[in-house]
Amino acid sequence: KNGETLWKKEYPATYNISYPAGPRCTPTVEKDRVYFLGAVGHLFCFDVKTGKEIWSHDLVKEYKTKPALWGYAAHPLIYGDTLLCLVGGKGSHIVAFDKMTGKEVWRAITATEQGYSPPTIIKAGGVEQLILLRPDAVTSVNPKNGKQYWSVPYEASNGSIIMTPIHWQDSLFVGGWSNKNLLLKLGKDKPTVKVVWRNKANRGISPVNVQPFLMNGVMYGLDQNGKFMAVQLPSGERLWKQSEPVSKRARGSETAFIVKQEDRFWLFTEKGELVIGTLSPQGFKEIDRTKIIEPTNNAFGRQVVWCAPAYANKRIYVRNDEEIICVDLSK
Repeated sequence: KNGETLWKKEYPATYNISYPAGPRCTPTVEKDRVYFLGAVGHLFCFDVKTGKEIWSHDLVKEYKTKPALWGYAAHPLIYGDTLLCLVGGKGSHIVAFDKMTGKEVWRAITATEQGYSPPTIIKAGGVEQLILLRPDAVTSVNPKNGKQYWSVPYEASNGSIIMTPIHWQDSLFVGGWSNKNLLLKLGKDKPTVKVVWRNKANRGISPVNVQPFLMNGVMYGLDQNGKFMAVQLPSGERLWKQSEPVSKRARGSETAFIVKQEDRFWLFTEKGELVIGTLSPQGFKEIDRTKIIEPTNNAFGRQVVWCAPAYANKRIYVRNDEEIICVDLSK
């Protein structure tokens, strides 16, 4: 309501990663607990009201691994009685921890690097599947025990695989840097998969900082080239692309976080602007925009604020590197 600090947790951390700065993961909250993963692998469980530490792990030390180039950036996922977390190391790419005690329940897979795509659960082939999009493969495992259902090779350019996989009907789309795009067809009755197309020019989308938004079989999002576009699934056909709403001329890696509200969209851009507009297979139409916060960081020679906002109570909560602000959206 007013920005007053209720509690805080600080701990020593040596940033031996690119863009050496604080946490990249959104905290995961369930009931009276909050689960927090730091950029160099410190995993904590806190009491929401008091900030008291309930349990913790130093993933790098305990699992004999190292952070990916840009650090730990994939938020942990609650599944039943477990917390699913990307860890790294031999046989422990993904680890399930007891969410109450922090004790390891199971571990699975060895990968070249953790990547940045968060663990994702879908329902396909008659079962729940935990989808792990990593720098060297897309893999499906049983979220109850880590047993592998299927795996498809994937080559992420420079390890840059960030997005959450997009599930539409019997299709699964993943996309990474340098147009490393892949469309998979999921089995209907069993947890199986087939490659439909891979790395085709002018098809799909290669998101970097922004998760694409899926609506009625069309993905809307920003490509690595900075263009805002609409992509039809499962064909991957690009229906339209444009530089707006971020800038008049795309320079690459532009960012605008997309949230739907009734029949319109809110887009928070890297310039610190909040844009209202509509999205359809025919195009993006801007309704209004206003600047709400200053960009305080630098990327590719321009000032940016690359931080996803939160919406609640008819308000937007957003921060840069200097302040956090709350803006009333009710009118």
